[in-house]
Amino acid sequence: MRKLYIPISLLMLPLFASAQVDSTVWKDMELDQVVVTGTRTPKLLKETPIQTRVISNRDIAKVDATNVEDLLQQELPGVEFSYAMNQQVHMNLSGFGGQGVLFLVDGERLAGETMDDVDFTRLNMSNVERIEIVKGAASALYGSNAGGGVINIITKDGKEPFSLNLNARYAPRHNEQRYGGTLGLNGKYLGNTLNVVYSGVDNFDVHSAENPVTRVVSTIYGDKTFNVKDQVSWRPLDGMKITGRAGYFYRTLSRTVDTPERYRDFSAGLHGMWKISDNDNIDLSYSFDQYDKSDYQKITNLDIRDYSNVQNAFRGVYNHSFSDNDILTVGADFMRDYLMSSNIGEAKTQDTYDIFAQYDMIINPHWEFVGALRYDYFSARKVSRVTPKLTACYKTLKHLTVRFGYGMGFRAPTLKEMYYNFDMAGIWIVQGNADLKPEVSHNFTTSAEWTQGHYDFTISAYYNKMQNKLTTGVPYYKQGDAKQLYLDYTNLDNFKVYGCEVTAQGRWDNGLSAKVAYAYTKEKLATDKDGQTINNQYIPARNHSLTVRVDWDRQWTKDYGTMLSVNGRVLSAVDNVEFVDYYDISKGTQTIHYPAYTLWKLMLTNRIGKKGKITLTLDNMFNYRPKYYYLNCPLTDGTNFMVGINVDL
Repeated sequence: MRKLYIPISLLMLPLFASAQVDSTVWKDMELDQVVVTGTRTPKLLKETPIQTRVISNRDIAKVDATNVEDLLQQELPGVEFSYAMNQQVHMNLSGFGGQGVLFLVDGERLAGETMDDVDFTRLNMSNVERIEIVKGAASALYGSNAGGGVINIITKDGKEPFSLNLNARYAPRHNEQRYGGTLGLNGKYLGNTLNVVYSGVDNFDVHSAENPVTRVVSTIYGDKTFNVKDQVSWRPLDGMKITGRAGYFYRTLSRTVDTPERYRDFSAGLHGMWKISDNDNIDLSYSFDQYDKSDYQKITNLDIRDYSNVQNAFRGVYNHSFSDNDILTVGADFMRDYLMSSNIGEAKTQDTYDIFAQYDMIINPHWEFVGALRYDYFSARKVSRVTPKLTACYKTLKHLTVRFGYGMGFRAPTLKEMYYNFDMAGIWIVQGNADLKPEVSHNFTTSAEWTQGHYDFTISAYYNKMQNKLTTGVPYYKQGDAKQLYLDYTNLDNFKVYGCEVTAQGRWDNGLSAKVAYAYTKEKLATDKDGQTINNQYIPARNHSLTVRVDWDRQWTKDYGTMLSVNGRVLSAVDNVEFVDYYDISKGTQTIHYPAYTLWKLMLTNRIGKKGKITLTLDNMFNYRPKYYYLNCPLTDGTNFMVGINVDL
């Protein structure tokens, strides 16, 4: 019988994360920019042997996104952000959810999670140089959590002696506001970049039609966030750079008037890069990140912290380039992970060690091979894992590149999954499992890319087979206790996800550019120890998704130009099996049909001189409103008008 699964709920810095991006446009396509995530060594995008999707700072400006959630769902097909029971945001990227896709900022991991995902509101798009996305298993380079891919957000490194950016955006519908600024000062030896961003949106009510078939929400919770980051760089010698950074993030939201929730993050780091010779580089760094949650009780004026995750990470990387352009990279990491939560009792710690090596071999102008091997050790249960990755890249013609790859992905059980004990709204007790095994996946990928003149076409396909998938299982009653339901973290077998993606884009001399991307995703249900099928964690991925962007850019006079942009996304319907009554599972299950939907945005950007921009936006321009506000529908209540101002000095 088909059973229901009900949802609950960066180690290494790329060797040249601060590498300059070549702004030259190669045949009108941005292929001459340097990327680092796929191989941990700087490669031109058109030459990297690992398929890498780049969202440039120009793309980010076109979308005018506040955080990474806003950006990715408009730029990438196959990605959807839905909501858990308390409206915490969950991401599904090509069948992989929160814990299966590794988010990095300048190559650094992020502490903390909200219902198995990082806090996406931390990842604002102010002062971002580019975002590099590598889909497929990357655990051989990045360790645990990279089984479904890596998303690396790379911030800008100031170059001008003085720079100042001020920006703001306002939407009156729900009092949505965003204000930000970046100040850069750079000399021969010293440089400093300070970035500050504030954003806020009010709570608002939504209304569903009568007789919904599953849970609906009636209030969409807004929040207020404050994010400040400062980075200092020192160049004492040619070929040597030392960078220090510090940051603070604060977020508050009110589900209840008297007890607003607070989320904080404190981050810091020190990174040194030394170019020993033309062929040798060494990279050393330390990273600190602490993510806290608390409840502020207004009546008693107490701020009660009930969650804290702290990560301290050290790493060293050595890179050697041979005379035939082959590259050897070796590195090692140590990380201490600390978790305090009111749901695990005594605070827990875990030490993680790893060592890895990669060899990038260029056989001839047509063939390039990359092989990587990594060993990880986790102290909590003395678990170790050896992870390989192999990639071949063949440039058959001047404009055609074909890539093939196999990678093993893995994810070690988190401290939460091993030791959690939580009463979830009286429905069931969620319990950790100290005997969990590491999740292991086998990922096969292939892609072909053709670029010529104004056009670029890419097609890719992937297949993932997962063993010991880490998730929660089927709720059950313990012997002798027929009133309380329990839900354990467990390992599942035979979970598969496969799919393909097709992208076509072009840019013409009349100022018109367009990009269309389609993704197909198919998940195969996992099975428990008795061979019974259990649904995927959270709501499954939608089979079909499409993103469209069309831009028309025109410079009317020396001091005035405009760009008109249309962005759209289309997602197909999806079915999910859920309990009829979460408090009484004896009533059985039902199949819920979540309908397809499409959202479109119209933007007009006015460039005034060389320093100023005014952007007018119609978000949800066709005034789409869900009939029922289910957890995975877009939480919009109609068209939203926005106005933004951006000034560069």
